[in-house]
Amino acid sequence: MIGYRSTRDPTKTSVRFEEALLQGLAPDGGLYLPERIPQLSPALWRSASSLAEVGIGVLGAWLEGELSPEELEPIVREALNFPAPLVPLGEGLYVLELFHGPTLSFKDFGARTMARLMGHFLRKRGEQRIILAATSGDTGSAVADGFAGQENIQVVLLYPRGLVSEVQERQLIVQRPGVRCFAVEGTFDDCQRLVKEAFVDPRLAHLPLSSANSINIGRLLPQALYYLWAARQLGGETLNFCVPSGNLGNLTGGVLAALMGQPVRRFIAAHNANRFFPDFLAGRREAFQFHPTLATLSNAMDVGAPSNFERLYHLLDPKCLRAWVWGTAVDDGTTLARMRTTYEQHGYLACPHTAVGLEAALRYREATGDPTPIVALSTAHPSKFPDAVGRALGMEPPRHPALEALKAQPTQVEPLEPHLEALRARLLG
Repeated sequence: MIGYRSTRDPTKTSVRFEEALLQGLAPDGGLYLPERIPQLSPALWRSASSLAEVGIGVLGAWLEGELSPEELEPIVREALNFPAPLVPLGEGLYVLELFHGPTLSFKDFGARTMARLMGHFLRKRGEQRIILAATSGDTGSAVADGFAGQENIQVVLLYPRGLVSEVQERQLIVQRPGVRCFAVEGTFDDCQRLVKEAFVDPRLAHLPLSSANSINIGRLLPQALYYLWAARQLGGETLNFCVPSGNLGNLTGGVLAALMGQPVRRFIAAHNANRFFPDFLAGRREAFQFHPTLATLSNAMDVGAPSNFERLYHLLDPKCLRAWVWGTAVDDGTTLARMRTTYEQHGYLACPHTAVGLEAALRYREATGDPTPIVALSTAHPSKFPDAVGRALGMEPPRHPALEALKAQPTQVEPLEPHLEALRARLLG
């Protein structure tokens, strides 16, 4: 059985996955990391016929001794019941489309799997949880959809008012059973700070709070699966992965896949104007020397103080991290230009986050001459960003039935000041 330790615990006391999942954030404010990483046979993912089969084998290794194969298989098959195809763009560049889940973003992989794992453990324990999560765009709707109606679970979502796209906001605030949504007068960093403060607030200690952000280890393990599935689709060869990055959870999932044994030559961290991590990798900024969040077109990546940097910093020493991960920052003008060029050259319509990744992938290849195939993660469907598509291409993206259906559904949202006292009052009220 694999134990999990807080990044801030000098005693290295470990807990079971079940405890780490249900707590979300460690009591000392740290993030849970595995005390060891299982080494997987390449045959485990190279012979799989679906992403769900990859998930059953890989998560089975992580959760051995906590979930039986008979318990795990239906959870994974129900959660990961949508495709993740690879689209070739030529010259060894591929797009891994992670937006075919119900909320059209890569967050569906982690949120749906985590919701079902959490529901399983809570039923066995006869307990309840309140999921408290911050979102800069896509996390919230994936969590709301993944957890809505789950037995013994309520959801409280915080998002920065006016700093998510209109489509993303509609996805967030559609009425769902057991879900409350708060529009915070501030940035994503304010939302994330409120979540962290609530978890360590003595006056809220009696509430059964847990998290569904990528601060929860239960979100990260499922995100490792699609890296392995991409390798399976390309015959298991060594790859580079380009990851549009904000809170660094997606990248951390990839690093875990590589540490499990997947051959990855290099990770490319593709950031927008919120460039702390590329600056750290280049030696221009010290560890944890964060900066305020800047608003960009790729708003789901608008994170000035990425939580999962703490995990990466403990998983890999700075020298190894800088050697394995190459980073760059892409401004809005270049993002729009890459959306336009990608469509003109390949007929491929990319969302602004994906365009940041494609630009970073091409920069990396030009800077290094590395011929290794690059898989760029496409994190959201372009239909979620009609304004950005319009600015880049002068047209509207194709309408998606899942988004069109939202227009007829009732919504519910509550305003919230960016202070712990205001959140505390809502949670206790």
